[in-house]
Amino acid sequence: MASVMNLSITHFCSSHLKQKSPNKLVFHGLNSNPNFLKSKPPQNVIPYSSLSISSVQTTKIVMDSSPTPSTFDFKSYMLEKAISVNKALDASVSLQEPVKIHESMRYSLLAGGKRVRPLLSIAACELFGGHEAVAMPSACAVEMIHTMSLMHDDLPFMDNDDLRRGKPTNHKVYGESVAVLAGDAMLALAFHLVATETRGVSSDQVVRVIVELAKAIGAEGLVAGQIVDVCSEGDPNLGLEDLEFIHRSKTAALLEGSVVMGAILGGANDEEVEKVRKYARCIGLLFQVVDDILDVTKSSKELGKTAGKDLVADKTTYPKLIGIEKSREFSDELKREAIDQLAGFNSDKTAPLIAMANYIANRDN
Repeated sequence: MASVMNLSITHFCSSHLKQKSPNKLVFHGLNSNPNFLKSKPPQNVIPYSSLSISSVQTTKIVMDSSPTPSTFDFKSYMLEKAISVNKALDASVSLQEPVKIHESMRYSLLAGGKRVRPLLSIAACELFGGHEAVAMPSACAVEMIHTMSLMHDDLPFMDNDDLRRGKPTNHKVYGESVAVLAGDAMLALAFHLVATETRGVSSDQVVRVIVELAKAIGAEGLVAGQIVDVCSEGDPNLGLEDLEFIHRSKTAALLEGSVVMGAILGGANDEEVEKVRKYARCIGLLFQVVDDILDVTKSSKELGKTAGKDLVADKTTYPKLIGIEKSREFSDELKREAIDQLAGFNSDKTAPLIAMANYIANRDN
C-alpha cells in the first residue's frame, strides 16, 4: 500500500524584493559564486564526463512498492537536491538593473515548484559517474526554460490563468509586457549558463548539451506541442495520436532533454544515452497523463493552480478521450516501461530515477 510522506522544501527567494538596485551591474554566475554549492567537482572528472528565505512549500511525495533499493531515501535525496538547485537558481539571477525585469524573473523562478527537471538532470549525470556540480548549470537552465514556458502559457492570449504554484501568475503582478520579456530573458540566460558555467567536461559535451536543449524547446519540441495544443482547442476530431504528439512535444520533450543532458555530462555512451532517453520519454508522457487526471480530480487549492481549466477551454485530454480509469491504467503502463529501460545499470545509481518515476505516477499536485 502506498505511503505518503511530506517533504518541506525551503525556497530561497523573495516575492517582493525591496533592495535598492546595485550601483554596478554584476552577473552572479553559478560557478563564479563560491557558495553556490557545498562541493565542487573533483579535478579528475574531465575525461567523463545573503540569501533571504521567504517561502516554504510542502510537496507530498507518494511512494509505492515498485523496485527501488530499500536503503534509498527518496525524501532526503529530493530535499537535498532541491535545496542545492534553489541556491544555484537564486545565485544565477541577481537583482540588478533593469530592476523590474529581474524582479519578475525571480518572482516566478523562485516561487517554488517540485524541481523535477533539474533533479532528473542531476540524477542522470550521477548515474554515469558525474558530479552534481557539473550538471548544475544545465539543471538550472532547464528549470529556467520550464518557468519561462509557464509564464508564457499563463498569459491571457494563451491559457489565461490567474494562479501558478499557489501565487498570482507573473502577468497579474508585473503586467503582460514584463512577463513576456522576463520569460524571454530567462530563455537567453539558460543557454548562457550552460555555455559559460559548465565545468569539468569537454567542450564537445557542452555543445551536445546545448544542441539537446535547443531541440527540446524549439519547433520540434516544446513549441511544436504548444502550437498544436493552441490550434486544437475545441477540435472534436482530435484523437489519441494527436494528443500524444502534443504531450510528447509540449511536456515530455523538456523532461527528455533534462535526462539526456545529464547523461551526456556524466559521460554516457550513445547506447546508454538512448536507454535513458526512452526512460525520459515515458515519464514525460506519464507526467502529462497524470496532469490531465489531476485537473479533473483535484481542487485549485490542492493543485496550486486553477483546476478544471482544460474542461473550460474544451481541451482534449486523456480522461476526456478514454476516461479516468483507462487513463490511470495507461499511466501505470508508462511507469513500468520507464523503469524497464533502467535494467542493467547499477541499481543504487538508478534508485533516484526509479523513485522519480514512482513519484510522478503517484503525485497529487
